[in-house]
Amino acid sequence: MTHYLAGKLHSPLIISNFAGRHHRSPPPPPPPTAASTMKRCRKEESTRIKSTVEPVDIEDISFRGKEIQKIRESLLEWYDENRRDLPWRRISNGGNDVGVEEREKRAYAVWVSEVMLQQTRVQTVVDYFNRWMGKWPTIHHLAQASIEEVNEMWAGLGYYRRARFLLEGAQMVVEGGGEFPKTATDLEMVRGIGKYTAGAIASIAFDEAVPVVDGNVIRVITRLKAISANPKNAATVKNIWKLARQLVDPLRPGDFNQAIMELGATACSVTSPSCSTCPVSHQCQALSLSRKQESVQVTDYPMKVAKAKPRHDFSAVSVVEIVDEGSQSKSRYLLVKRPDEGLLAGLWEFPSVLLVGEADLASRRKAIDSFLKQSFGIDTKKSCKVVSREEVGECVHVFTHIRLKMYIELLILQLTEGGMNCLHKKQESSTMKWKFVDDKALSTLGLTSGVRKVMLFLAFSICPFKVRFYNFCAFITLLLKIVKCRFVPWLRNSSRVGPIQSL
Repeated sequence: MTHYLAGKLHSPLIISNFAGRHHRSPPPPPPPTAASTMKRCRKEESTRIKSTVEPVDIEDISFRGKEIQKIRESLLEWYDENRRDLPWRRISNGGNDVGVEEREKRAYAVWVSEVMLQQTRVQTVVDYFNRWMGKWPTIHHLAQASIEEVNEMWAGLGYYRRARFLLEGAQMVVEGGGEFPKTATDLEMVRGIGKYTAGAIASIAFDEAVPVVDGNVIRVITRLKAISANPKNAATVKNIWKLARQLVDPLRPGDFNQAIMELGATACSVTSPSCSTCPVSHQCQALSLSRKQESVQVTDYPMKVAKAKPRHDFSAVSVVEIVDEGSQSKSRYLLVKRPDEGLLAGLWEFPSVLLVGEADLASRRKAIDSFLKQSFGIDTKKSCKVVSREEVGECVHVFTHIRLKMYIELLILQLTEGGMNCLHKKQESSTMKWKFVDDKALSTLGLTSGVRKVMLFLAFSICPFKVRFYNFCAFITLLLKIVKCRFVPWLRNSSRVGPIQSL
């Protein structure tokens, strides 16, 4: 028998003699009780389980042959039985024995749907997709559209740069000969098409065995392999693409990619995964760990990443209504076009001024008056008569990274002849674009949800007997559009299918 002390080997005889010369031998330990035995066993078990969840370098993680085959079979079988009936799938699932024109129609439908689904729920997208395809059924039809038409069709979906990229991408394809790129590599050369969208189009429309990675796929793979690395980290994402490439089925790549996204959007959700009905639960390491250790949950994967706090901005918004002398039945409203780059690029809005911070009424009016004079030549003290100026109130509009507080006013002006001439001259020399629209056009124009919120807030904030902002029919039309486009989807509790959402 030997003892290892401080890394050195000693004989028990030497230890015994050493102890006897200096002090009495310690009493023998008491016999273990049932409680101490259970405590020791629990400690050993905890140590054993803890060792199983220690992080592994993600580059060393991979799927193996039999595991890959089982995941493919189980996931495709589940998808065939549970896939949701969505309009873009009806177009893209027409079989493989089709001509070039039909495949390009599939590719276009997949492209439109995937772009719309970015950061947007399925229920919201369905109506937009149907209206879009009804107006522009092919990429050639879309290429002939104007950015104003596209923005109007897109109004309410948000992230308007996506719409502009769709139009520019369609024009690029048509101008390049009209043939739709068929590989993921070639698709990534098209304006606005990234790695994810290229993979979706290539696999679903053209059967190329390439993977897709969106928020749903990241969630499924990190749970399958219990990957605890930061899912926003570039190295982590790169390796998840590698794992997704191992899994994609070479015979049914499009169906497999849709299946894994569908799983993440439904059964393998962010907060309430249905592990009992999951087709790949037997291969899920996160589920296995959660059954062995109470402190581990499936929802621990992927790692939760703290979101950056939104920036707080403040703006003064002036709804400028121009009326003719002696008649207010021919009201027109001033709309300004935003710059072609940046937030809400190229979209129309009411005149507004960004403020340094919270500002009082006098400061806001001074800022608006200065903006109207410099940009349009409208001097509220000289070139026009202020019929009324009412402070409507405040409302908040939230972007992904900005929380915008808007101070809203209704400014009704009656321009003099000199004021109107000055306005036209200013428009000819200015790089800023603006236009006047009547209340009927305003209620049907494709405006951002923030502008619509201002309109709705204005309509409900002013006494009905003083409202000239809408005639009754125009107001009802606007109200229905806003409720349908923005508020109803908030009440529905379902996930999307396409790219990155909250992880």
